[in-house]
Amino acid sequence: MIVTGRLVLLQVAGVVPALIWQSASVVWLWTLGVALVAAIDATVAVSPKRLRIQGAPPATARLGQPSSSMLTVRNLAKRTARAKVRDLWVPSAGAVENIHRIRLRAGDGTRVSTPLLPSRRGDLPAGPIAVRTYGPLGLAGRARTFPREQALRVLPAFTSRRHLPSRLARLREMDGRSAVQVRGEGTEFDSLREYVIGDDVRSIDWRATARRSEVVVRTWRPERDRRVLLIVDAGRTSAVRVEGGTRLDAGIEATLLLTALASHAGDRVDVVAFDRDLLGVTATSKADSALASVADGLAGVEPMLVETGWETIARWVQTHHRQPSLIVLVTGLETAAIEAGLLPVLPALTQRHRVVLASAATSDGGPWHSAAATDAVPRGDAAPSGADEPPADAFELAAFLRSELDRAAISAELGRLGVSVIDAPGEQLAPRLADRYLELKSSGQL
Repeated sequence: MIVTGRLVLLQVAGVVPALIWQSASVVWLWTLGVALVAAIDATVAVSPKRLRIQGAPPATARLGQPSSSMLTVRNLAKRTARAKVRDLWVPSAGAVENIHRIRLRAGDGTRVSTPLLPSRRGDLPAGPIAVRTYGPLGLAGRARTFPREQALRVLPAFTSRRHLPSRLARLREMDGRSAVQVRGEGTEFDSLREYVIGDDVRSIDWRATARRSEVVVRTWRPERDRRVLLIVDAGRTSAVRVEGGTRLDAGIEATLLLTALASHAGDRVDVVAFDRDLLGVTATSKADSALASVADGLAGVEPMLVETGWETIARWVQTHHRQPSLIVLVTGLETAAIEAGLLPVLPALTQRHRVVLASAATSDGGPWHSAAATDAVPRGDAAPSGADEPPADAFELAAFLRSELDRAAISAELGRLGVSVIDAPGEQLAPRLADRYLELKSSGQL
């Protein structure tokens, strides 16, 4: 049995007769009377078991975008039910206004909605449904909790979608929809059409011309049906904080943008997530569902504090991707991790495939953008006054410069091995990777 604030107020009201008659028996009689009324009120209340509650959370939601959870409540009792239904979720689901007051006559039903605003991607489990029913007086009632095995799958935010229209426009230009289709590197035969003044005479198809008795030329389009493999690193370097999120989050944004672009271009996209072992493979076959499949496949991937198994990745690629492909390694550019794990297996990848490494930088300008750090660096032979040691900002600046030199050195080493490196801040990684893909496609290097 549960009690309400009304019962407390009713008990406090007993102070009035106690002050009038000033007798202990009055207090006891009042207390017993209140308890008896509360017990009767709770007994008359509809049992929570007589309420049929069915939860219907949305199948998927996108990170940072509002959604809602629906509950259907039906009263199976033969009297009116007065109840509070609380739709419980984990904190990261962002459930607000999740306590619903309902009043249902016998046999009636209703639906209640709980707004959700997820703040974390992945599978967010739904909590139990807490139900409290009250008697006609509202003094006491009954309570029961109903467990449920449901979850909300939160997809990545895909904030990089704003870069997609401009890249698709460039792709259409490459595809010849807004430009003349001419033969060149990275193109393949498309169709025949009638010759018009200004066409390149080298594109004339003389055999077709002889058959049709009119001059026809060949038209060309960018190569299609190429294979693009994106390998998303979920090891320890992906847990680094980058612009309010993790490096893995920035890598997923770049992966989604490239998936949408490549699928529109007619290429086949496969996405693989690795840490020490294989986490999941998403193979896309239809352009219409490619983006949704990849987003669903990467929704539950979280960074793990383990070393990435690059040898395992190389063996997997050699087994499943024998055809020449564009391989995009979405990982970090830390010197130690690359020298120990990635460099030894790169020759096996670059021998057959075109390899691009995309890394989200951990800073955008670093201490150079801090006036305090700039002022902290001594100029000329002048030493900081009143201090025997350089200020802390000077050490921060030195560490930043050392890191930048290391990243430049490892980028040069990767370039000598035939790897194209993209090192950009988190928000710029996705458009930079899309631009590199368009460059490679237009030049026939996929």
